[in-house]
Amino acid sequence: MNSRTMRLSALAILALVLLAATAVSCRSTVTNRVPLQQPFPTVRGRSLAGEEVRLPVVGEPILLLVGYAQGAQFDADRWLFGLLQAGIPLRVIELPTIPGLFPRVISGTIDSGMQSGIPSEDWASVVPVYGSPARTIVEFTGNEQPRNIRVLLLDQEGRVHWFHDRGFSASKLLELDRSVRTLLGGS
Repeated sequence: MNSRTMRLSALAILALVLLAATAVSCRSTVTNRVPLQQPFPTVRGRSLAGEEVRLPVVGEPILLLVGYAQGAQFDADRWLFGLLQAGIPLRVIELPTIPGLFPRVISGTIDSGMQSGIPSEDWASVVPVYGSPARTIVEFTGNEQPRNIRVLLLDQEGRVHWFHDRGFSASKLLELDRSVRTLLGGS
């Protein structure tokens, strides 16, 4: 075997190892956590409208809907519909959260796919997070039952004031509404 063939073989093996490691990191399950009163990790993403977004938004309470699987969109839609019906007076951001190297590499394609299914007037409220920042969020909430949206109410300091990860529930929506209004100083 000549040196060029050996180098190409070594490169091919390295590429396969990296691809396998990436595939495993995308699918690893992290035990669910309830991060109440903990500060949300600082991450950056770019909204589907192209704006850079830094989270948490300090000085302003915010509601995050974190999703780990495409199948979570059904749960996200139920939460969004309920939040709109309840008239919850907070900014809501959807965070499609996709850890791993490969998704980051094809993030433009993934974003385009999301844009094709979301009306352009809603793009600013959808902030996909890829790679290691996404992994940080996964470790913060856990990702068991990835089709369930993680609903996080962050206070003005970026701490988790309210959390739910077991799927949409009308009674939990009412509880969230009370928690939001209490946080904002209402009754």
